[in-house]
Amino acid sequence: MIENLNNLKNEEFPDGHIDNLSLSRVQFQRVVQDNIALLSKAFKNQFVIPEFAHFTKQIRGIYNHCKNIDTGKVASYIPQLARYDPKLFAVSICTVDGQRFSLGDVEMPFTMQSSSKPFTYAVCLNQLGRDIVHNYVGQEPSGRMFNELTLDNNNKPHNPLLNSGAIMSAAILLYLVNPEMKMSEKFDFVSDYIKRIAGGEFLSFNNSVFLSERETADRNYALTYYMNENKCFPKGFNLQDCLDFYFQTCSMEVNCDSMAVMGATLANGGVCPITNEEVLKPESVRDVLSLMHSCGMYNYSGQFAFNVGLPSKSGVSGSLVLVVPNVMGIGLWSPPLDSLGNTVRGVQFAKEFVKLFNFHRFDNLINLSGRKIDPRLFKDEQSRQSTLCLLYSATTGDLTALKRFYYNTNTNMNSSNYDGRTALHLACAEGHLNCVQFLVETCKGNPLLRDRWGFTPVIEAKRFRHEKVVQYLMQYLEEHYPLKNDNTPGFKTA
Repeated sequence: MIENLNNLKNEEFPDGHIDNLSLSRVQFQRVVQDNIALLSKAFKNQFVIPEFAHFTKQIRGIYNHCKNIDTGKVASYIPQLARYDPKLFAVSICTVDGQRFSLGDVEMPFTMQSSSKPFTYAVCLNQLGRDIVHNYVGQEPSGRMFNELTLDNNNKPHNPLLNSGAIMSAAILLYLVNPEMKMSEKFDFVSDYIKRIAGGEFLSFNNSVFLSERETADRNYALTYYMNENKCFPKGFNLQDCLDFYFQTCSMEVNCDSMAVMGATLANGGVCPITNEEVLKPESVRDVLSLMHSCGMYNYSGQFAFNVGLPSKSGVSGSLVLVVPNVMGIGLWSPPLDSLGNTVRGVQFAKEFVKLFNFHRFDNLINLSGRKIDPRLFKDEQSRQSTLCLLYSATTGDLTALKRFYYNTNTNMNSSNYDGRTALHLACAEGHLNCVQFLVETCKGNPLLRDRWGFTPVIEAKRFRHEKVVQYLMQYLEEHYPLKNDNTPGFKTA
């Protein structure tokens, strides 16, 4: 849209400024025609996070709390990584609608390290399909260290997010995906793929980290020799080329903003939210997210899935990509690591994020009304939905549902709709005596409350000739409400 606006300015308003153009209807149509769907969603406030400013304020609170954490140590086994300042911390968010928010050192580049593994695996899946790829690598958590010398029962790496599995992904990319390509062309091919996943945002290559990795790679050489001994690799395998390509993918450089877009592409089923290009097939994304959920956090994967419940992948550079399917991708970066190799601040941010918002994958199985925030709804949407369900339950005489609302949620049992009608009004109008008794005796519903037309629940029961309900309410009023002879609401005027 901005490009169209600039073109129009240059053609028809050469002396004007883009901020002060007065457009005719035809000119405005020309400017917005390529983005009318997006603009329509913006003006109607129909993005996935409708109250984005409120949401980002809460994100800022989590960020500020986590920023004060001073534990963890910067990775030192790769000398270049040891140079990162431990005070650096960045958070970036990109939703599936392209809403963006960033805090901290978001433009500081860092190498992806193990955070590249789900994306190289995604390229393998997208090019070859899961059947071919998983002839060479498994799908199980190993329960071992990420660089341990071990294979599964089928003599394959346990999963693509371990070092052995990522080395296998590198071999698959080299020798099965467009095998006629030279190694230099293959790196361009993969980096272009990942840049498209990142929506064309910052992606580079850090040669000094690549050289540093290659000089300190005894364990990865041992893993590769062990896999080669067990005939794991595809035909044409060359050990040094394969390892160099693996080190190169780990040495690709991003920043927090571009990593958030990469996560958002996964959250959006393979469609990059800022370019609208379908970079990955949905079935490929499904498999990537499945393994990120179960294997993405080294030896902490099980606990992370239990506590946070989101697909994720960390790297020893301090990177962490979080995916909230159908909602957003989150890029986190902070160099200090815990004993398992995960970013300390990033993990704590993820925990607090899910504690505040109902984004754990299984939060929808339990009723968390009033305890967790759903930013996909307007702030009062949850209350409106609860009121709607409450009134429907009263209308249908569903006593079990009414009890569930009262005992298991924070729903106001006397809440009313636009017309001022409460659950008690509707239960009386329909003649559901057991519901009326529960609403009056347990929920302390007011039988004298008037709706917009002046009808009380007692009047509703009389109007629709539900004699048992009328008798019950009259007896209740006689016992609990004093007689009144004036025009104020009371037993006699009810």
